[in-house]
Amino acid sequence: QVQLVESGGGSVQSGGSLRLSCVASGYTFSTACAGWFRQAPGKEPEGVASIEVDGSTSYQDSVKGRFTISQDNAKNTLVLQMDDLKPEDTAMYYCAAELYDYCSATWRGSVPFGHQGQGTQVTVSS
Repeated sequence: QVQLVESGGGSVQSGGSLRLSCVASGYTFSTACAGWFRQAPGKEPEGVASIEVDGSTSYQDSVKGRFTISQDNAKNTLVLQMDDLKPEDTAMYYCAAELYDYCSATWRGSVPFGHQGQGTQVTVSS
């Protein structure tokens, strides 16, 4: 049974930082593409960042230069470092894993990953 458990969400002011972590059990992140996506109230899910098995990364345009995705294979943990946060980043953030198709963060709508966590809330105030 695969479980992905996120932590690190919270409330910050605009310009602040948060570090999201995701620990997996029953699954090894280095198996396939993994990533983070988010969903704001009334909006579709959208990709935020993804990381391929070889370590290559992809970001949604709106977070490029501010967010960094990384993977600690020894701890089987996926991390999203979020800096210079903006109010429009407010959303529920989900860790996701097991994507064997094109590993991209530029998607919207149907979640392309095989597994996802329960989510962690990020709220950015102006």
